[in-house]
Amino acid sequence: MTDAKTQIDETVKANDVVLYMKGTKEMPQCGFSSRVAGVLNFMGVDYQDVNVLADEAIRQGVKDYSDWPTVPQLYVKGEFVGGCDIITEMTLSGELDTLFEENGITYNKDAAEKIREANA
Repeated sequence: MTDAKTQIDETVKANDVVLYMKGTKEMPQCGFSSRVAGVLNFMGVDYQDVNVLADEAIRQGVKDYSDWPTVPQLYVKGEFVGGCDIITEMTLSGELDTLFEENGITYNKDAAEKIREANA
């Protein structure tokens, strides 16, 4: 069995977009995870969700891996992007669209615009 760091490293490198969260994309277990999963789901992003509540080693391991103290954590193309506040800001500013475009991640641009319009 691999250790948590190896498992996390393999997951973020094997998937274009990964969200470490409390719960699942279908059933988030905290408000912050729900917000980020909601943005990704609404924008139609294909992503791997990892429920940190299912494995304490992964829950702590992802914090150590990114040197970021909280969950959720979003990774794009193997790189740590940020947590809930950062993803919210990037969504509203359009930076998340740019990040997805630069990395060849498919998403619904109209949905991204609707999020920004609703929060203007």
